[in-house]
Amino acid sequence: MYRGAYLAVFCFLGVCQGGNLRRNFYKNSCPQAEQIVSTKIQQHVSARPNLPAKLIRMHFHDCFVRGCDGSVLLDSTATNTAEKDAIPNLSLSGFDVIDDIKDTLEAKCPGIVSCADIIALAARDAVSAQFNKPTWKVLTGRRDGNVSLSNDAFANLPAPFFNFAQLKASFASKGLTLHDLVVLSGGHTIGIGHCNLFSNRLFNFTGKGDQDPSLNPTYANFLKTKCQGLSDTTTEVEMDPNSSGTFDSDYYSILLQNKGLFQSDAALLTTKQSRNIVTELVKQDKFFTEFGQSMKRMGAIGVLTGSDGEIRKKCSVVNS
Repeated sequence: MYRGAYLAVFCFLGVCQGGNLRRNFYKNSCPQAEQIVSTKIQQHVSARPNLPAKLIRMHFHDCFVRGCDGSVLLDSTATNTAEKDAIPNLSLSGFDVIDDIKDTLEAKCPGIVSCADIIALAARDAVSAQFNKPTWKVLTGRRDGNVSLSNDAFANLPAPFFNFAQLKASFASKGLTLHDLVVLSGGHTIGIGHCNLFSNRLFNFTGKGDQDPSLNPTYANFLKTKCQGLSDTTTEVEMDPNSSGTFDSDYYSILLQNKGLFQSDAALLTTKQSRNIVTELVKQDKFFTEFGQSMKRMGAIGVLTGSDGEIRKKCSVVNS
């Protein structure tokens, strides 16, 4: 759909996507841009194996709030609390990596490569590091937004305690399908979750000191040995037990054993249609193919292109 000079725009529920994004947007203006991002990411991932999960999450949190415009990177000011300081974003990290890449690109091609594109490329390249080749195609040409509001993060980011209807509505509002919801949830195959985001499933699911009956009892007992209680905000648990450092389809196998960590994970089994998709994605080749396609769709949410927005000189502040 986005090949060569063919430009596409499609809108769904009022959310326009795609715009002028295309392959190799920087081919003439900064030919080494994508290689610079890839090289830098390989260096960082080798030192920080948990980085792929962090950058995938950053990309997701950026795109779901005001579109993929790099607004999640902006610092708060004396007169504004930015997205990154909203509670759902306080556990985001990897900003230093984006800044390092941006500094290198500015030295090579000043004012050319957007912070929004850097996030999209960095997320792909971080996941790809274990395979030594790009795992999906990233269209580029995004420009940076100059508005970042903490309240937008609260209003737009799906929560780990969302039920199926809430998740479906959240994704639909961004022009993403049920299929995208199940596929992108597979990002939980890497990374960790904090106990306070799921401990109600262990200790007080309905307010009566009970356990979520949909959670595998053996797994629940294991989690209780890790999490100290409802107020435990510091303990971290693998989202994909024993495989949280490897990008694979194991998340879906775990899910079918009722070992999804968050309520939003378990919710994917509550309808026949979504459960069927989960079953299909157990096949690793199928998951890799579909994940790349859904990431491309997510990466096109509400993008700024052409003369909209700006190309920030520094990712954490708007241009003066």
